[in-house]
Amino acid sequence: MKNERADSNMPLGRLRRVKDFLPAPADLAISKETKKITISLNKFSIDFFKRQAEQHHTKYQRMIRELVDRYVFQYSQ
Repeated sequence: MKNERADSNMPLGRLRRVKDFLPAPADLAISKETKKITISLNKFSIDFFKRQAEQHHTKYQRMIRELVDRYVFQYSQ
């Protein structure tokens, strides 16, 4: 008889407690200062971000903003 586990999501071996690494809800509510602008982008680019945002369950504007922020961070040091 083959020894199969009834539930493959159950852990194997001894359990050990891990440190809580998730931020507190208050730490997630930080609002960055933003400024609204108008920008014209290629339709191809917008369509790409919209598809990616849909796949990742987020907003495409947020992805573009994050991209710009990372670019600025990289080149401002």
